[in-house]
Amino acid sequence: MKKILVVDDEAGFTRMVKLNLEKTGRFAVRIVNDSMQAIETMRVFKPDLALLDIVMPDLDGGDLVAQMKADFELREIPILMLTALVSPSETGGQPTTKRGDLTMIAKPVSLPDLLKAIEQKLN
Repeated sequence: MKKILVVDDEAGFTRMVKLNLEKTGRFAVRIVNDSMQAIETMRVFKPDLALLDIVMPDLDGGDLVAQMKADFELREIPILMLTALVSPSETGGQPTTKRGDLTMIAKPVSLPDLLKAIEQKLN
């Protein structure tokens, strides 16, 4: 079972993602709604994948990526960025788009599109 950490300041969104991913029986999901706790949670939980919101108070997704890349323990964790800043029309109708070496998922995202993006990132 793959471990996924979801970091987003919207508690309702993280609960929905957790429930839907765990319902597949393929993932153990932990959620963090305070970005200041994300790095410590990663060290303890050791996720196989991190889903990070871009726009959050305190540390935003970009700040978290920078901290992860600078940390020997965390730098290899695959990352998917969740954002309402990129619309599905900007991704050419695709659920994801690349910005540099980061994969962005437009919110709102359907469960099939999220699962597809997770599978691609884990493989």
